[in-house]
Amino acid sequence: VLWCVYSLHIYLGLETLLAIVAALARALLGMELEPQFNEPYLSTSLQDFWGRRWNIMVTRILRPTVYQPVLHTSTRVMGRKWAPLPAIFSTFMVSAIMHELIFYYLGRTWPTWEITGFFLLQGVSLIVEVAIKKAFPGRWRLPWIATAPLTIGFVMVTAFWLFFPPFLRCKSMERGFAEYAAMGAFVKDVGTALRFKWVNNVTIV
Repeated sequence: VLWCVYSLHIYLGLETLLAIVAALARALLGMELEPQFNEPYLSTSLQDFWGRRWNIMVTRILRPTVYQPVLHTSTRVMGRKWAPLPAIFSTFMVSAIMHELIFYYLGRTWPTWEITGFFLLQGVSLIVEVAIKKAFPGRWRLPWIATAPLTIGFVMVTAFWLFFPPFLRCKSMERGFAEYAAMGAFVKDVGTALRFKWVNNVTIV
């Protein structure tokens, strides 16, 4: 239960933070940022979760830079039907390396490769899912009420096993809050300096 609550905490924290950033971008710059999550708790498959609902920005970065080039190359070797499989694996491999670097930056500790294990496990599982769909199109379709809990349950259980332990060891939440506090103090100091300068200018005039 505690792990489930912690998962919700991370998801809702990211949603809230990104919503604040989007609101600031809209108010200060007139820019409309696209949402980064699309109700991932409603995912009916791993393909749906990773491809259309979770961390959409990263998906849109990796698709043209990793997935499509590997897909193009694989199509020449193994045909269009099975070419997505190595493309999926390559995409998850690059994502694993990216996350290992991020966690190294946060914790400055030598990687245990649990993060890599998590993403490779997700990638292999997604490959199996896609392969079954291609091998048996239109068959064995389970209803949403069964596939949604299975999908979210699989992601959460594997995250408890491989993703969260290094996440907690590097104290990323504490470091993140410390950086936000430092940023807030910087903005406050700049505001104070500008206000002081404005008051001095008014006094001189």
